[in-house]
Amino acid sequence: MIRKRLNIAIIGIVVIGLSSLFSSCKEKSMEGMIVFTQVTGDAHAFDDVTKNSRKLLSDSRIVAINPQKPESKLKVLTEGYYSACSPQISYDGKSMIFATQKKQNDVWQICEMDLENLRIRQVTSSTENCFDPAYLPGERMMFSKLTSNDKVDSGKALFTSNLDGADIEQITFNPHEYFASTTLKDGRILTISKQLYPTQKGGMFIALRPDGTKAELFYKGIKGSKIRSRGWETTNGKIVFIESDINDTRDENIISINYNRPLHSRVNLTSEIKGDFYSVYPSQQGKFLVSYRTSKNNPYALYEFDAENKALGKVIYTDNNYNAIEAVVVKKQEQPRKLPSEINLSVKTGLLLCQDINFTNFTSEENNFSTSKATGIEVLGINTSLGKVTVEKDGSFYLKVLADTPFRIQTIDEKGQVVNGPGSWLYLRPNERRGCVGCHEDKEQIPENRQPLSVKNNPIVMPMQITEIH
Repeated sequence: MIRKRLNIAIIGIVVIGLSSLFSSCKEKSMEGMIVFTQVTGDAHAFDDVTKNSRKLLSDSRIVAINPQKPESKLKVLTEGYYSACSPQISYDGKSMIFATQKKQNDVWQICEMDLENLRIRQVTSSTENCFDPAYLPGERMMFSKLTSNDKVDSGKALFTSNLDGADIEQITFNPHEYFASTTLKDGRILTISKQLYPTQKGGMFIALRPDGTKAELFYKGIKGSKIRSRGWETTNGKIVFIESDINDTRDENIISINYNRPLHSRVNLTSEIKGDFYSVYPSQQGKFLVSYRTSKNNPYALYEFDAENKALGKVIYTDNNYNAIEAVVVKKQEQPRKLPSEINLSVKTGLLLCQDINFTNFTSEENNFSTSKATGIEVLGINTSLGKVTVEKDGSFYLKVLADTPFRIQTIDEKGQVVNGPGSWLYLRPNERRGCVGCHEDKEQIPENRQPLSVKNNPIVMPMQITEIH
């Protein structure tokens, strides 16, 4: 009887011990925690795009709080690092990637943290600053990095790699700055793209596949405005982000656009709220986690935001000594679609088909264009003309272009005078096939159901000075 009671007591102790262990593990779980960047000083002095570079958040750190226990102590996640910012949570909610600077003046690298044991490992080993990382489906990630070569003067290009840093691939190749990227549920990348050469232009949202193909305009703000944050997709088919006011770049608002019609659905959700918004994150249905300040004399604090009523909610976190920005929530998320790739690196060219160059909606402040009908095109490289082509009678052309080479197209008349253009920078990935309705047409237009005359012949090779490679 004594032995039986002793066994029961031992079992009880084991059960209590296991319960305590599980309870302890549960308490250490990061699920539901809010992770954000803390930075001193004026955050806008760091988060801006200059002629050659996007500035980074020096002397910053990534921290976490439990919104259910506002009295609990702030947890510093990047202790021992001089700078850390841009936290992004994995789809299973177990990891976080971020940009970091180990010591002052070190090159910025991408690191990943295991949110269960808080261990950090370095992913990239670059000689140039890497920043703005984001997860991709299929155990891959993307990030921005400075690049300079004989095809592009300089700029911040987009790269992808495995989460262990292997298989790094550059996916953008024009003289643009790419930053503040996220992954849409359809598997495409949504990124801010800003032309740097030959003239600077305002940033716009570009959508492209993770292999760099099918890059196209997604959203362009009202003249004079400026996109200032990542775009986040909500559960009800919206994209939300921060955009500066047309007349006052110090007045930042939360903007919403429809995924299905991004170019014609802009809504300012905070036009009636005085102050500035720095970042926005869809934390739950109809609720956003926002970084907001009442005036430029106050630091940014974290608030709830009611999207339906367009109203600020409760204060989640504030500190007079720090700006609280770039907040995200540790939680499981729907993994985006993994898109197949058409890239074939053994193919050195890509194909471009245009249905009618005279189907256009082109506007520009830089040039005055002829009203005559275009009969041809000129393909322009970084510093040279790649060749002129007379289009077919229906206005179509069919080109084979050297892959990963930036080019622009301008239309010309029979006298060789410019009619429209040059347009935006383009590039084609190896084996990519792209088509367009016209030149600088309304992006909501769909092609007429007919076969262009140009496809009845072999594509014209560009640049014309080279022989056909493939």
